[in-house]
Amino acid sequence: MTRTTRIVSAAAAAALAAGGLVATGVEASGDTVTLSYFTFSAAPDHLEDLDAIIAAFESENPGIEIEVQTAAYADYFTSLQTQIAGGSAPDTFELNYENFVTYARSGALLDIGEYIADPARYYPLALEGFTDDGVQYGLPITFSDVVLIYNKDLFDAAGLDYPTADWTWEDEQAAAEALTDADAGVYGDFQPVSFHEFYKALAQAGGTFFDDEGQAAFNSAEGVAAAEWLTSKPGSTMPTLADIGGTPDFDTALFKSGKLAMWHNGIWQFTGLNESGVNYDIVVEPGSVTDASAVFMNGAVVSEGTDHPAEAAAWVAFLAGSEITVETRLASSWELPAVDDEEAFASYLEITPPANRQAVFDALDNVALPPVIERQQEMQDIVTQALERIVSDGVDPQEALDDAADEVNSLS
Repeated sequence: MTRTTRIVSAAAAAALAAGGLVATGVEASGDTVTLSYFTFSAAPDHLEDLDAIIAAFESENPGIEIEVQTAAYADYFTSLQTQIAGGSAPDTFELNYENFVTYARSGALLDIGEYIADPARYYPLALEGFTDDGVQYGLPITFSDVVLIYNKDLFDAAGLDYPTADWTWEDEQAAAEALTDADAGVYGDFQPVSFHEFYKALAQAGGTFFDDEGQAAFNSAEGVAAAEWLTSKPGSTMPTLADIGGTPDFDTALFKSGKLAMWHNGIWQFTGLNESGVNYDIVVEPGSVTDASAVFMNGAVVSEGTDHPAEAAAWVAFLAGSEITVETRLASSWELPAVDDEEAFASYLEITPPANRQAVFDALDNVALPPVIERQQEMQDIVTQALERIVSDGVDPQEALDDAADEVNSLS
């Protein structure tokens, strides 16, 4: 875990405060209140953006200071669970949609419904995503989706047409094979063999993860097709799982170096790609029998044990919906603010690259939200391990999914 150090001049803070910010309504008590905020999405690329939002909040609320703690996503929930178990939970922290239910039902979160002045500020789907049993335990701060990112130079060199929104899996596969030159270290495609890619591919194949009775249904014919789609790529049109190993951001480095033609990844990658100078564009991900795009939502919550619930809720509301937050996120491509504000998003579409930024919103026409249960991480691990067994051990996809379905059913 690291802490960010913020140095903001009084003049800068005053300028931010003059920018039409949303009022929090918290009155100063005379004593400075320090609130901790734990986040995984700010580091490493957006710490300065978060600092700007914090400076604006502190200028508007001079009696409150925000202390930021960060951890990489891979380590975040282990650290968070340790803090909560040890009675030292942060006052406020970030949760993704998939893990929200686990924390809401454990009693770790504060009901902040009474502090929300304008629920219409947020996308209804996003706001609902951070409720449980009718209780508003958090506010949505961002949403993002996954698109197909492609290297235009590699397509040009191969004489291939760029991907279009009409592509299917078959079109992607054909292009990936034509673009792969393993001897030169150039690969046509990269799609992680993981739970998150599987539930989306399952939807693209026309399948469902759970049936109407809440039982695992992903071991269907559609599930087998999705598993085969993902597991056929390593060692063929993408590096092997052994090549990738535990190397962090292996795919990011591969794409930035010009060695990867197509990349299934999220819109949060735009900032780094623009800094790298790689010549790229995006398109809605190809489907099989239908289109389906993964949409991720992050929210901010307040610890049930905070000593400053009103101040903490004010910070969460500011982080989720203030004008400076919206402007900062859009300008830096730090995912997208989960506000219902079409006018604000117009400025986002003007930023290039990618030239086809409209695909970010086109992907929302067919959303595939991740399946969620209380024992979320265990379920995700079961599915990912089943897929890895297919790749690494040659297990029959139907057998691997049948075993995984039995394990998932045993979690309930």
